Amino acid sequence: MTQINILLADDHTLVRAGIRALLQKIENVRVVGEAETGADAVDLVAQLKPDLVLMDIAMPGLSGLEATELLAQQCPETRVIILSMHLEQEYVLRALQVGAKGYLLKGARIPELELAIHSVARGETYLSPAASKLVVGEVVRRIAAEPTPLERLSPRQQQVLTFIAQGATTKEIAQKLGLSVKTVKTHRTELMEQLDIHDIAGLVRFAVRVGLIDTDR
Repeated sequence: MTQINILLADDHTLVRAGIRALLQKIENVRVVGEAETGADAVDLVAQLKPDLVLMDIAMPGLSGLEATELLAQQCPETRVIILSMHLEQEYVLRALQVGAKGYLLKGARIPELELAIHSVARGETYLSPAASKLVVGEVVRRIAAEPTPLERLSPRQQQVLTFIAQGATTKEIAQKLGLSVKTVKTHRTELMEQLDIHDIAGLVRFAVRVGLIDTDR
């Protein structure tokens, strides 16, 4: 297995010493440098070109997240695993947004640390189970908050769609709604564009699927 070179970035000397001691127990892993600040981490990565950085979040001056963002831009071949005591959704999401490839809690045991290192070294993303749960929860929340395709239609568009699904002609729809034929055609065109459906049969199927019309009647 190829050796994985790692840079440690944490402003606490004892924490770095503890992490280094743990890494020495992992096969094919070597610590090539240590940084006390985010700025030092960025400089050392440019010099040493490690495969991975184990990066703390809270460091004086340039924070771990700011340093991670710079490294993602300047040294994308070096992947960053955030190693933090913080388990808050905002930290995890921000870490992923700025380019971190892993998020691991400092209380992790050696097998998980080893799994995270090898996963990220292979080009994968690793989140500790607790961090992963936070991310999944946020994704579910955002999906639930997004309007459905039907909800994105205006009330008038929904009316026109309902009449189309019921088999009414453009002229009949215009008469029922007190609109011009041209306006109804415009609504129909907009419906097709918004729903990415480009034929009447497709609009009918959509209306049935979302419950705009009752097929049993």
